[in-house]
Amino acid sequence: MSALFPEDFLAALEHLRIEARQVVRGGRLAEHHAREAGGGIEFRDYRAYVPGDDFRRVDWNLYRRFARVFLRLRDEVRDLPLHVLLDQSDSMWLESPPRADAARRAAAVMAAASLNQLDPVAVHPFGERLGPALGPVRGKRNLHRVLGFLEAQVPLGRTDIGASLAEFGRAPHRPALAVVISDFFDDRGLEAVVKALGALRHRLVLIRVLRPADREPVLAGEFRLADCETDQTLDVSVSEAVQARYRESYRAFEEGIRSFALARGAALLELDADAPTLPQFGVLFPEGVCRP
Repeated sequence: MSALFPEDFLAALEHLRIEARQVVRGGRLAEHHAREAGGGIEFRDYRAYVPGDDFRRVDWNLYRRFARVFLRLRDEVRDLPLHVLLDQSDSMWLESPPRADAARRAAAVMAAASLNQLDPVAVHPFGERLGPALGPVRGKRNLHRVLGFLEAQVPLGRTDIGASLAEFGRAPHRPALAVVISDFFDDRGLEAVVKALGALRHRLVLIRVLRPADREPVLAGEFRLADCETDQTLDVSVSEAVQARYRESYRAFEEGIRSFALARGAALLELDADAPTLPQFGVLFPEGVCRP
């Protein structure tokens, strides 16, 4: 237990799970059912033989009765690896409490749900590049390792989502569920962020960590703004017209993320860092089950 992961938070994690609608061949047994002809023990259905099918799946009793070749389909249980890509750039640690806290709790939720399914879990913090990773680990008994790893995180420099995700994409990971947790703010702009996300060859869940003040910042007058990651400064005069342009740009940013998620078929959770974390996960876990 800790301030980051209190007792009631940890207790709620025990009831979550991820139930994949489809998993690929490979890996180890877990608790996801592969919807195809397989070597499992649970009978599901028959289908007609097509050239190239495995003759070992043929039901010869049906062939003798009907002179037609059918395959027996059985469910196989397989695992779905989970990779949590966790933004720990300097800007995620700026505020009080920092967005990094909400992001780490979100990572704990997804990791626990996957470990509950006996799936392998890896956590990849990133800033300007990928930091040291944890995993893969498997099984409920390893949740404490994940939580300890998340608690030990520190700022990892300026944000470069493109470089970090590209580095992850070059690793020889088999098809998996990739959860990207970030505010998705990047100096290179939304186009670079969307391009980096689109290059990932995995099923995606996006968790965007935000604050209501992002949409409606309370600023008016003369300011010198300092970038917390680069130390660059900018003198600005915030008028009503400037505020209107900001709101328009922010709406375009939000719609860009949402449009990408819709087009890619990725689940999207907009996580308010100022609100309790777990209740917001009802969007991803209706009745305690996430079906990416």
